[in-house]
Amino acid sequence: MIIIKGILERLTYQNPDNHYTIAKLRIAKINDPVTIVGHLAGVFEGESLEISGKWIIHPKYGDQFKVEIYKVVLPATVSGIRKYLGSGMIKGIGKSLADKIVDYFEENTLDIIENEPDKLKHIHGIGEAKKTLIEQTWNKHHAVRRVMQFLQENGVGVYHAATILQIYGSQTLNILQKNPYAIAKDLPGIGFSLADMIAMNGGVKKDDENRLQACLIHCLLSFEQEGHVYGLKKKLFQFCSRLSGIDPDRFDKALEQLIDSDEVKIETHEDETKIYLSRLYKAESIIASRIKAILSMPVAPLNISKDKILEEVLSKLAIKLSEEQLSVVNNVLLEKIVVITGGPGTGKTTLIRALCEVFKLQNLKVTLSAPTGRAARRLSEVTGEKAFTLHKLLGFDFENQTFERNFANPLELDVFIVDEASMVDTLLMYRLIEAMPVSAVLILVGDTFQLPSVGPGNILSDIIESERIKVFFLTNIFRQAKQSPIIMYAHSIRNGEMPDFQKAGAGELSEFYFIENQTSEKVVETILELCSKRIPKAFPHIDEIQVLTPMHRGEAGTINLNQQLQKVLNQSRGGIESRDIMFKPNDKVMHLKNNYEKDVFNGDIGIVAEVIKTENKILVNYDGRIVEYDILELDELTLAYTISVHKSQGSEYGAVIIALTTAHFPLLQRNLLYTAMTRGKHLVIIVGSSKALKMALNNNKTALRLSGLKQKLMLP
Repeated sequence: MIIIKGILERLTYQNPDNHYTIAKLRIAKINDPVTIVGHLAGVFEGESLEISGKWIIHPKYGDQFKVEIYKVVLPATVSGIRKYLGSGMIKGIGKSLADKIVDYFEENTLDIIENEPDKLKHIHGIGEAKKTLIEQTWNKHHAVRRVMQFLQENGVGVYHAATILQIYGSQTLNILQKNPYAIAKDLPGIGFSLADMIAMNGGVKKDDENRLQACLIHCLLSFEQEGHVYGLKKKLFQFCSRLSGIDPDRFDKALEQLIDSDEVKIETHEDETKIYLSRLYKAESIIASRIKAILSMPVAPLNISKDKILEEVLSKLAIKLSEEQLSVVNNVLLEKIVVITGGPGTGKTTLIRALCEVFKLQNLKVTLSAPTGRAARRLSEVTGEKAFTLHKLLGFDFENQTFERNFANPLELDVFIVDEASMVDTLLMYRLIEAMPVSAVLILVGDTFQLPSVGPGNILSDIIESERIKVFFLTNIFRQAKQSPIIMYAHSIRNGEMPDFQKAGAGELSEFYFIENQTSEKVVETILELCSKRIPKAFPHIDEIQVLTPMHRGEAGTINLNQQLQKVLNQSRGGIESRDIMFKPNDKVMHLKNNYEKDVFNGDIGIVAEVIKTENKILVNYDGRIVEYDILELDELTLAYTISVHKSQGSEYGAVIIALTTAHFPLLQRNLLYTAMTRGKHLVIIVGSSKALKMALNNNKTALRLSGLKQKLMLP
């Protein structure tokens, strides 16, 4: 690494949340200041810095120095200390008082202020109040510097150090010195290794009980991130052993201590011990008990005949229900909880619309919801009824991570319809079922063959497989759907059958194509041409093209494809940069997390309507509604010319292009391909290699998720 030293001349930009900083550093004997970038917490203009890192070349701003390690260098000479204190940086110390303090303590001045502030009262003009003000200001000014110095001395890089500081604030140093393994619980993924570095440097032994407990929690959190609700004891201990270098048998005591402190729960069935994080055990247990409680309630009789249902639906919706649909509607009225499932073209949406009309005819309050903003809007569009995201409906407070609606404050409804239910994870289902009155009816609608939820659990499949709840499988593909190659080939993929691509592209203009490209480079080249030339020319009626890819990294991942597509599709000038992304007018962007204040949600896609550089903000158009973002909020946005298949769930697009290469092999599964294909309404094009396609088609082993809901529901 390269080391440079200089004086921080100007803070151009600093994110108060993660401390990402762009600044100018004045270096001796160099005329122009150097631009430095990185996560620099606790730095102030006028301070001397020693920075380690590397030179990078920004495509627009040229040479920059990327900071990997830094430290604030306090002056050591009397003249330097005099200048530092006399700058007015420390509240309560002006130039005159600075001179008095330095004249008295000389080169020991800063050490006295930091470690023995009571001695300041030896100076004429400094009493208890003034001493306290100086002490508090100094500590506030340098607290962050001490934390960052401590973390970097223990091998923690500036990015993770800034993240730790964000979590613990002013208590960071105290927490890390007392029990560094707290990070393992609060920073899933990387927390344990960071804590281990700090603890080992502090002399903690490898078999320390805090270390072993933290290792167990870390591994359970890792399992959760993979979609599991629990871990099996034997596998968990082996995982912990590899990570810690400690024999698996040594973890029994640590596990007992975690059980005693109520951080984990265990279940034993025959020779198998399941280990849960307590919150996941609670969530799964309450889902099962609440479902059983609702099922135990009597069903309110609805006096409506099949003929009346047909008449009502036909008159209100101009739709004639099939025998299968009519049977489902009639039987749903006899149940407290039901699941409606089926592939594309089987009429799930029509059923939702019909059920809404039938329940309204009985003066029952029906509430429609879906897990994401896009899915809720789509549900609203196709039904003509208002639909909510589950988080909004349940009154989620993002800042406090709490839900307004719960057992004590239930939702006010008679019928609760949840679309795209395959996307609902264990924790969200717990909140949903807890907030639902036991007198209400719950209808879960979804396609079990789509990708499972991003969060832990396999809720919809577990409920179906428990056989505790009535399930209606829609199998009849309607005539109009049968005319769609997209739907027919999606069902082929679902059944593990390779589509006949020659037949698919035989017509002058088909709805489904496979374009063979062997390399990721060629895949990207073809996608750029399809988006910029071929599709707009051949299908001018298609107003939205969405590129989907399994992964973020790699040449055919979302990051690179977004950059390349932006170049060819958006020639607008000017923009604002954040996290190496240049946001320009007319860019297609996606919101990345639920923001209830702005009323935009994870997965919402909009267009940049305006960039106001003088005010460092951009305006995004979400279906006619303008939302403002200042530069500090741009970490909530990313380019959306390409998105991951997971992010596309619950949405539909005019045309879908799917990148499929062997480089995507970790995620090549049949349900991923099926999910991607069923996002397209009028056109689906797969661009990639036959080998990758066959890998996805033949891999029907959806990563087996460890979940106990099925078993809990099956118990009496």
